[in-house]
Amino acid sequence: MKKILIIDDDPDLVSSTTAVLESKGYSVASAPNGKEGYEQARKLKPDLVLLDVMMAHDTEGFEVAKKFRQDPATANLPVIILTGIRKAKGLPFGYEPDEDWLPVQAVLEKPVKPEVLLSQVEDALGKTVKK
Repeated sequence: MKKILIIDDDPDLVSSTTAVLESKGYSVASAPNGKEGYEQARKLKPDLVLLDVMMAHDTEGFEVAKKFRQDPATANLPVIILTGIRKAKGLPFGYEPDEDWLPVQAVLEKPVKPEVLLSQVEDALGKTVKK
C-alpha cells in the first residue's frame, strides 16, 4: 500500500483529501505545517507528499519543497503542491515545477477536483492512470 503524506493547515481539506485517497487504497498521514511535515516525511518515508504553500507564512510550502530536495533522506520524494496562493494573492500567473526554484512533480490550484488529484497522484507515483 502506497503512503501519502498531506502537509496542510486546513483540516477540512486534509479530511476530504484523505477520504478521496483512502477510497483508492492509499494509506494517508498528515501534518499541519511544514516543520512537522518535514519531520514526518523523514520518519514515515512516504511514497508521495501533497504540500500546501501558505501555512505558517505565505511561502512555507515552497521552502519545504526545497528542503526536501537538499536532504539526501528526502531528495527523491515526489511532491505535488496544492495551493490557493494564486487566488488568495490575486496573482496573474501560476506556478510551474522548476528543478531549482520549485522542485516538485506538479502544482495544482485549489480547489482540486478528485479525479484530477488522483490522476496527478498516480502519475507522480509512476502508475498507469486508470480511465
